[in-house]
Order: sequence, then structure tokens, then C-alpha cells
Amino acid sequence: MTFDPTQPFLRADGLEAGLTDKVLRGPGYRRLFRNVLVSATTPPTPLQRVRGALALQCAEAWASHASAARVKGAPIPTIADEHVSVWHQKLRRHHRGVRCHVGDPQGVVIERGVRVSGDVAMFIELSGLLSLVDLVVVGDWLVRRRGVVPEQLVKACERSRHKDARKALAAAHYVRRDVDSPMETRLRMLLVLAGFPEPVVNLVVRDADGEVVRRYDLCYPAAKTAVEFDGRIHVEIVENWEKDLERHADIDDDEWRLIVVISSGIYRDPLRTLRRVHRVLLARGLPGVPRRLGDDWRPHFPGFAAAA
Repeated sequence: MTFDPTQPFLRADGLEAGLTDKVLRGPGYRRLFRNVLVSATTPPTPLQRVRGALALQCAEAWASHASAARVKGAPIPTIADEHVSVWHQKLRRHHRGVRCHVGDPQGVVIERGVRVSGDVAMFIELSGLLSLVDLVVVGDWLVRRRGVVPEQLVKACERSRHKDARKALAAAHYVRRDVDSPMETRLRMLLVLAGFPEPVVNLVVRDADGEVVRRYDLCYPAAKTAVEFDGRIHVEIVENWEKDLERHADIDDDEWRLIVVISSGIYRDPLRTLRRVHRVLLARGLPGVPRRLGDDWRPHFPGFAAAA
């Protein structure tokens, strides 16, 4: 193959192509891993780093776990190491910054020119790296963006012999259809883990003519209560702010109660969010609402220690 320095390459291949060691150590090349370089003219990207990790492995290796998620664009938290898999123990090659696993090559697919774990396999692999809530975020994203069916995800986790399959199965039971964003998933999980009945996801409200009047992210129709996450875009863009004011007025006319949650209500003070929702649902007499909030949410959300 023609040597292409804009793609990650081994130092030995660069030397064979006529580059000197002095040149490779100079500002014209960027080191991705030990003995893996790329031209400094190329912008650093997650995909480039994954390619660099695979350059250190055998041709049959594939990107898995967090690296597969990065190739696909799945919403995962920052994970420093790259993860690759091979089909047999004797093929594993250990390098700093790259974790090499033994996996099942069945279901490996090609995405963006890279061999990666399939969607369901990646979900199960991630169960060993992510928390319950972060894994449900990935599961909801797979359903919304990749066409994974929640019921099939559960069955795959039940059949899996992966060492972390039980963790994956626990998260798969929480995965739902039609979830629009990771923050919506986090808000739903906060409510459910605190003991609230599970809210309806993305309920569509229509008028007498069947026209869509509004859509609620999370709601309890029996109590006419909606709980929604609003990002900064709703405040910073005047047009969105004006639409929200009109929408809130329409909701008041229909006797619905809208509880708006912002990022600090999830990341900084989740207990305050739970108490707000709890007061409203108790006042509206929703069946199944506990008299006291549960504690299962605490290990999964920032700020729980201070709240305690």
C-alpha cells in the first residue's frame, strides 16, 4: 500500500518509506501512541486516535468498548484509553493507552472505514466501563439513532456470556423508545431511581381535529403533569424563549402543570428536583407516588453526598 502520513502509521513504516528518525521526531509529526505517528497537518480527532490504536494490533483486531462508541458517535463520558479486541488471547498486544480485550468477532462491522463492534455488542462491552445511568443513555441513543429494538437488546443481554452481561441487562431494562436526548434520559432515570412511577416518554397531545398541539418529554397524564429538561438554548435564543412562553400559557389553559428542569437540577442539586416533582405529584394525587423518596438514585448522580 502507498504510504500515507495523513493516516496513523507505525514508526517502522515511516522509516521504510524514507523518512528519517529526526524528521519523525520533529514538529511535522504528532505522536498518538508509542511508535504510532501521524502528520501534524491533520486535525486530531477521536477517529484518528482509534485508527492509531488499531495500527498497533493485528489486522483482525477491531475497535470495541469506548473506542467503538467514539467511532459511532455515541454519547459516552470521557474515557482516556482506547479499547480494541481480538478473537484469541495469543493475539493480544499490550501498549500504554490501549486496552486489548478478547472478544467474539461475530457481528463486527465496518464503520467509517474501521472495524468496530456491532451496536448491541458495544452496549454490552460498555457495561464494564459505564455507570448504570450512562449506559442507559447509550441504550436510548441506540434505539433513537441506530434502530436498535429495546426488547431485542434485553434478549441479547440475556443470551450474552460476556462477563458484564448482568450489568448490561440491568441497564437494558430501562432503555426506552423515542427519547430525544441524553439529558432527558438522565432526568427520567433520576425520577425512576427515586421511586416515582415511570413517566410516559414523548407523549403527543392532539386537539379535537387530530392536530398535534404539543409534545411532552416526560409526563404523568393521570396527574396532568409534565417534567421537561430545558437547555441554555431555550434562554439564549429569543425566538425559542417566546415560543416557550406561549406554550406555557397553553399548558396553563389545559390545567397541566409543567416542571422545567435545567442542568443544575441534575448535575448540582438533583434532590431539589426530586422534591419539586414529589410535591406536585402528591398534591395531584398520582397513584403509586411514594410518601418518601427512595435512595437508589444517590450513587448515580453528582451532588448526592452534599444532598444527604
